[in-house]
Amino acid sequence: MLATVRFNSMSFTSIIFLLVFLTSCSNTYKTSDAVLDVTKTTIEDRFIAPQGYTTIVSKYNSFGEYLQKLKLKPIDAKVMYFDGDEKTNFGVYCSVVDMDIDAQDLQQCADAVMRLRGEYLYKQKRYSDIHFNFVSDGKPRYFKDYANGDYSYAKFRKFMRYIFSYANTASLHRELPKRNWEQMQIGDIFIQTKNPYGHAVIVVNMAKDKNGNKVFMLAQSYMPAQETQILVNPKNVQISPWYELKEGEIKTPEWNFSTQDLKHF
Repeated sequence: MLATVRFNSMSFTSIIFLLVFLTSCSNTYKTSDAVLDVTKTTIEDRFIAPQGYTTIVSKYNSFGEYLQKLKLKPIDAKVMYFDGDEKTNFGVYCSVVDMDIDAQDLQQCADAVMRLRGEYLYKQKRYSDIHFNFVSDGKPRYFKDYANGDYSYAKFRKFMRYIFSYANTASLHRELPKRNWEQMQIGDIFIQTKNPYGHAVIVVNMAKDKNGNKVFMLAQSYMPAQETQILVNPKNVQISPWYELKEGEIKTPEWNFSTQDLKHF
């Protein structure tokens, strides 16, 4: 049985390459600088580091490891909005994180980042560490206080909806400390605030070569609320999720950042 793969927004060359791929017996799809194993279901396993690079191994039980091991939907899955509609801007992403979202327009860009951080801490049973600042007063709200002894997953999800309603990109931007771009780690955030909206994306994977050069991958949600997706790099001629780590502009499909926008939990 042939492996199948679909990429969003393909060039004519990429389509021809895909047709060749579909007539082969391989489970991998190669672009100019990226290889995917379409049978794999996690970020670290599906996205093989570019030639000459090795995927960075995160510390056991760290936030970075959690992100690298995020489950992905099948390669042909489309991003779904909170109301069940499909995202039609297919040139943005190349995989979808397998994590349900609420049926409300709440889990947008910064919310998705907070959700991932909250899910990681909840999985570690670090209940006292689950807290995010409100935009209104800049003060943190703690899951432990909200839970009042009920640490069930249902209560955690209710707390996150509460956070999504009163925290946003502006509050997260003020809450997070800056990180020098050269010290980037998996789990770091590119975040900007603008009037009336800002945007945030999260580093979910990294790789490096023998000379210390690094590449990284980004994930986001967007407006309206939608499933978290692995972004493609629009600067690449062929489809690839890898971004080169160097000072300056970070151009993503739906927002432009600078390396000065890097922050961390």
